[in-house]
Amino acid sequence: MLSLRLARGSRPAVLLRRALVVLAAAGTGFLLLSALGFAAGHPTDPRGGVARLLWCLVPLAATVHLTVAVARADPISRPPSGLSAAGLGPARSALLAATGATLSCAAGSGLALLAFLHLRGGLGGSWLEWAGSGAADRALGAGRPLPLAGAIILVALVPVVAGAVCAAVLWPRQPGDRRTAAEARRSTVPPVATGTVGPLPDRSTSGLPWGIALTAAGLALEAYAGSGAAPRHDALFHLPGRLGDTPPGVVGGWALTMAGLVLAGPGLTHLCGWLLAVGRPGALRLLAGRVLQQEAGLLGRPVGVLCAIAASGYAVARLDGTGSGRSGDQLLGPLTVLGAALVVVCALATTVTAALEARAARRRTTDALLRLGAPSRLLRGAAAVRAAALVALLSPLTWAVAHLTTMPMSH
Repeated sequence: MLSLRLARGSRPAVLLRRALVVLAAAGTGFLLLSALGFAAGHPTDPRGGVARLLWCLVPLAATVHLTVAVARADPISRPPSGLSAAGLGPARSALLAATGATLSCAAGSGLALLAFLHLRGGLGGSWLEWAGSGAADRALGAGRPLPLAGAIILVALVPVVAGAVCAAVLWPRQPGDRRTAAEARRSTVPPVATGTVGPLPDRSTSGLPWGIALTAAGLALEAYAGSGAAPRHDALFHLPGRLGDTPPGVVGGWALTMAGLVLAGPGLTHLCGWLLAVGRPGALRLLAGRVLQQEAGLLGRPVGVLCAIAASGYAVARLDGTGSGRSGDQLLGPLTVLGAALVVVCALATTVTAALEARAARRRTTDALLRLGAPSRLLRGAAAVRAAALVALLSPLTWAVAHLTTMPMSH
């Protein structure tokens, strides 16, 4: 009840972020139910149902990532200190934020179930006649009974996973600590406020060697297992690199490569900030570099996810052209497009949410600089320099990884 009352009194930006979580959960739930419908309509093709269910893990991970970012930036996760005397301490604040995230995802899963049942004709008619050949009916298993236990599990999967991950991320790390991890990050003052220009703690770079190792291992696995076989095409749900057509080693190598980019994101962001501040920088470069280094732990992971998505999009675009040239059919289908759009929207929303959280974390530093006489255009210029530096460093790296990823599958 308290979570609902706080949601009613939230600002429009907070409500918009929660609405995005509801829509993301609805899209992921629909894809999961579609995989179940395909399995129910094709009992003799278990590998196809398993492949579709495995590909749903990508939008599920993107939805959970967005839900965690929204819950961490939610005012519920950082209530006023006076509420601690009323029993709303860090642990209960984390549980309250996780409960709100669970309710938002549950609403999205409910919408997904209604849409899925309507498309299958279970709610008095369907508008799937656009498919003409009945491919959509076969993909969703229209006319076939759904296993009740499987439907309940898939509908509850997104809320349960998202709520559990939110509670784990927001839970206080030490019993005596009166602040959550997110609050500790927000209260950290960047070094530009104290006037220090020495080396910064590089905790965010700890994942860079592991990210590089994972990326290299994924590329090597793809090169070893790649056979150059073109994937077969399906009537409605075309899957790039289906497990039944592409060697599992290639799919596993692709996953390792993308995971390496995500893991290396904070380190690459920190490196970009270090390059900006190296040498004898002026005020603009020093401010941009130091702030980017300080915020690498918060912005790096969403930036790494964006790089992985960009590399995957480039790879799918190349494979789509290869598939079209061989068989005259396109590699992508409507449900694949839905999943890709869902992943992209979740990644962009997560990055924007992290950027807003970082701006709120350095608000005191910004106010101090303005009181000292720093012009507003200096702060705007530093933000533009940070964005330009990230694009300049990560764009060629992402393109190189994407090009190497598609080589074993484009022969």
